[in-house]
Amino acid sequence: MPERDIRLWGDPVLRSKADPITVFDDSVAALAADLVDSSLPEGRAAVAAPQIGVGLRAFGYDLDGRTGYVINPEIVELGGQLRDIDEGCLSVPGLFFLTPRWEFARVRGVDAQNNPIEISGTEVFAQMLQHEVAHLDGQVYIQTLPGERRREAMKAIRSADWFLAS
Repeated sequence: MPERDIRLWGDPVLRSKADPITVFDDSVAALAADLVDSSLPEGRAAVAAPQIGVGLRAFGYDLDGRTGYVINPEIVELGGQLRDIDEGCLSVPGLFFLTPRWEFARVRGVDAQNNPIEISGTEVFAQMLQHEVAHLDGQVYIQTLPGERRREAMKAIRSADWFLAS
């Protein structure tokens, strides 16, 4: 499957809560493959379905030597300390801001055959899990930034070439 185009900040699909997947057929397996393929290019770590214009609850990832996907993911555990981590997003290209993220995260969901799966990780992998599940809840990381950082991020977005062109 080819990688799919990434939707940018301002696209309504990024601000909408993704619907759970309830029918597990060939289209779900194809979506999972598209999400993984869209995560593979250099400089990417993961892609949530809304980022490719699909309002369904799934994401694919390729990070720290681990590649896969999760359908209907839910964060079931966060731990360690809440730390500010430099974060970016394919839907907000070229911009990075310190974002509060937990050091550990565990996610439960299912695979394309509706079999239960669980993944967890620390540091950057935990950051990715939190980031992608937030996308599925209709939230781009910019929205999680505290006060002044969020204002700075919005100012940077409004002056970005990709935003001005849209």
